[in-house]
Amino acid sequence: MNFYAIKAIYTFEIARTLRTLMQSIASPVISTSLYFIVFGAAIGSRMGDIDGISYGAFIIPGLLMLALLGESISNAAFGIFFPKFSGTIYEVLSAPVSYVEIVAGYVGAAATKSIVLGLLIMITARFFVDYNIEHPFWMFCFLVLTAVTFSLFGFILGIWAKNFQQLQVVPLLVITPLTFLGGAFYSINMLPPFWQTVTLFNPIVYLISGFRWSFYGVADVHLAVSVGMTSLFMFACLIYIAWIFKTGYRLRE
Repeated sequence: MNFYAIKAIYTFEIARTLRTLMQSIASPVISTSLYFIVFGAAIGSRMGDIDGISYGAFIIPGLLMLALLGESISNAAFGIFFPKFSGTIYEVLSAPVSYVEIVAGYVGAAATKSIVLGLLIMITARFFVDYNIEHPFWMFCFLVLTAVTFSLFGFILGIWAKNFQQLQVVPLLVITPLTFLGGAFYSINMLPPFWQTVTLFNPIVYLISGFRWSFYGVADVHLAVSVGMTSLFMFACLIYIAWIFKTGYRLRE
């Protein structure tokens, strides 16, 4: 394992984030804070408890997941897309660096940025809503697992995209709607039976449910199912990335 190569890619990506702190960190935190103000303070104070949890506290895991998924995908996608766009990807591919080390560097940096962002949002939420974390270890595990999994997905998206417009299609038109419909602002048990069944086909439901369980001990889906579905998606991404580097799909175009 060429740890020097991993460190070089990782350091470069982190340095790129530090040069764009307003866009990479401040903007998502401010946007999520507005959700806390509107839904947590303004609307939440007029709504009843859900599963014995105040509405403002109930939506925290969903809002965290909304920011985490979007930033994980965007960070990893832009990280690998820019070398393709500028042509420097050929320098990386021709260097004595395996695809495992390339993925570890880019995905590791993207996941790190997302985890830091998630922790900052949790700190910010304290200013608006009072909440407790019943299972901090599992909360952090879900945070890391989600960040890594969707950074891998973003890496695939960055290789697949041919232009900046395609980079935005999946996060804006697929991931964000699925997150809103996946129980970010409500429990799926509040839905009619038919729509509860339909919602279970939404993979984001399992992420939000498991993450909410780590906070409050309540979930719409069993914890083992949530962990299993997330892990399955992560391994599917790893297999697809291995196929990309084996075939050179859109890496040498």
